[in-house]
Amino acid sequence: MGNAASETPEAQLCLSFLVRQAWLSMRSSVDVVLEEHRLSVAQYAALLVLEDNPGISLSEVARVVASTRQAATELVAGLEREGLAERHRHPENRRTHQVFLSEVGKQRLALARPAVQARERLLEENLTQGQKDAARAWLAHMVTASEA
Repeated sequence: MGNAASETPEAQLCLSFLVRQAWLSMRSSVDVVLEEHRLSVAQYAALLVLEDNPGISLSEVARVVASTRQAATELVAGLEREGLAERHRHPENRRTHQVFLSEVGKQRLALARPAVQARERLLEENLTQGQKDAARAWLAHMVTASEA
């Protein structure tokens, strides 16, 4: 590891700021391909969550997409207006809603996923498989550590 005087300005930034810069850059890049599918990054993430968790509650959607319950409620309402998601009252607790991916949502996600994956491959093209694996492992660890 070099001394602070020889490191690049980016390496001297705090870790949280570097992660934020990477996220914003990546989000912008992915957003371009999602525009073709009439989806935002947040909507795409929500569709992925709904695909993996049919019947998830709004509170859980908020937790998984790292937003407030109010923001998740607005996100799901927008998905409903677009016909991409459906909200139903929980059969055992009428005050709770379950959220499901609609057939239209499944189709939109199936069309958008290859474009997002292609963009992500392009962003990662100069990394070795070991670097990709290490980055994913580190990010997963940071999520888990932050939740503790």
